[in-house]
Amino acid sequence: MSFGDYFYIFVAIAFSFMTFTIIRNNFLSKFDEEQRRKDLVDEYEEDYVFDRSEKKEDKTTTKD
Repeated sequence: MSFGDYFYIFVAIAFSFMTFTIIRNNFLSKFDEEQRRKDLVDEYEEDYVFDRSEKKEDKTTTKD
């Protein structure tokens, strides 16, 4: 195989890896740390407040 063939294979693998990384990061950026969709926050905003306040209460009760 010539240098051009090796270069073509390298470019194809690099392109595949870069495409996979971009798609994965785009998908992961749609979720917050609680694995909830960021674009659907308005639908369950009250749950956010409830969940966070519930966690704070749990932390204070375990320390005492």
